[in-house]
Amino acid sequence: MGLRDRTFAALRLRNFRLYFIGQLISVSGTWMQSVAQAWLVLQLTSSSVDLGFAIALQWVPMLFLGPYGGLIADRNEKRRILYFTQFFAGLLALALGLLVTTRHDSIDAVYALAFGLGIVNLFDQPARQAFVQEMVGKDLIANAVSLNSVLMNAGRLIGPGVAAAFISVFGDAMCFYANAVSYIAVVLALVLMKKSEFLPLRTVVREKGQIRKGLRYVGQTPLLRDVILSVAVVGTFALNFTVTLPVLARDTFHQHAASAYGVMMAALGLGAIVGGLYVAWRSRPTPTMLAILASGFALSVTALTLAPTLLSAELLLIPTGAFMIAFMSSSNATLQMHSSQEMRGRVMSLYGISFLGTTPIGSPLVGLIISWTNARMGIAVGAVAAIATAVALLMALRHTSRSAVVA
Repeated sequence: MGLRDRTFAALRLRNFRLYFIGQLISVSGTWMQSVAQAWLVLQLTSSSVDLGFAIALQWVPMLFLGPYGGLIADRNEKRRILYFTQFFAGLLALALGLLVTTRHDSIDAVYALAFGLGIVNLFDQPARQAFVQEMVGKDLIANAVSLNSVLMNAGRLIGPGVAAAFISVFGDAMCFYANAVSYIAVVLALVLMKKSEFLPLRTVVREKGQIRKGLRYVGQTPLLRDVILSVAVVGTFALNFTVTLPVLARDTFHQHAASAYGVMMAALGLGAIVGGLYVAWRSRPTPTMLAILASGFALSVTALTLAPTLLSAELLLIPTGAFMIAFMSSSNATLQMHSSQEMRGRVMSLYGISFLGTTPIGSPLVGLIISWTNARMGIAVGAVAAIATAVALLMALRHTSRSAVVA
C-alpha cells in the first residue's frame, strides 16, 4: 500500500467520507465560535478568570456525569444520539448570536449557554468517539481516529482565521450564526450515510451497576488506566490554550487579542494537522510511541513558555500542535483498540473526561494563575505537567518491560 493510500485508508469508505466532510465544516464553525466567545468574554469582563470559567462550563457536565453519557452511548444507536446533539448545539449557537445582535449579551448569558453546550457534549463526545468504529471497523480505527483529529485541527486552522476576519468586519455575532449553520452539514452527512455499510457495536441491556462495572474494567486494565491518567494530567494543565493564548497576545505581546489569537490558533492547528497525518500513516500506535510523543509535547510547550516574540510563539505553536494531537489521537486509538465493544462508550467517556472534562478544573485554575502572574506562567504549568506525564509513561513502559521479562 502506497504512502497516500495508507495515510487516507479510512476515507475509501463512503460513510466515513461523508462524516469527514460534514465534520470539517462543523468544526470550522465551532472554532469560529470559540474565538468569538473568548473575545466576547474579554470585552465584557477583561478577566482571564472569567474566560477560564466560561470555557470550563462547557465541560462541567462531562466531568461529573461523563460515565453516564458513555453508558447512554453503549445502550443506544450512536447515529441517533448524534442527530439530537447536533440539533441542540446549533440552537445554542443561534441563541448566543441573537443575544449579541440584540445587545442582551452578558457574562451570565455566556455562562448559561456554555453550560447548555456542556449538557450536549456529555452525550455527544462518547457517542461520536464510538461511532467512528461503526463506520470503519477495528482494523482502520487508528487511521480513522487520526484522520478525525486532522479534520478537527483543519477546522482549528480555518476557523480562527475566518473568525478574526468576521469579528473585524461583521462583529462577534456573525461567528455564532456561522457555527449554528455549520451543524446542518453534520446532520446532512448522517442522513446520507448507508445503514447497510455500518459495522455496529454490540449494545448493552439496562442493568444495575453498569457505571461501576465500567470504572472497574478500566482500573483493572493497566494500559487503559495509564493512558487515561496521562491524558487527564495533560488535559487539566497543558491544553488550556483557549485561556492562555488570548491573554498572551493581549498582555505579553500587546496585540489585538482576537486577530493575534486567531493566527496563533491557526499555527497550532497547522501543526496538529501534521501530527494527525503522521499518526494516520503509522496506523497502529504503541506505548513507546505514546511516551515519545508526550516527551516531544513537553519540550515544545517548554520552548513556547520562553518565546521572546509573537512570531517565535507562532512558529513554536506548530510543533506544539503536532505533538499535542499526535499524543491525543494515539491515546484515543489505543483505548478503542484495546477495549471491549460492550465497554467502548464508557471507556471513551472516561477519555472524554480526561481530555475535555478536566477543563472545568484546568481552565479556571490556569486563568487564576495568569491573573496572579502572567500568561507565560500559565503555559509553564502545562509544560511541567507534560514533562511529568512523559516521565510517568516512560517509567510505566519500563515497568511493563521488566514484568514481561520476569514472566
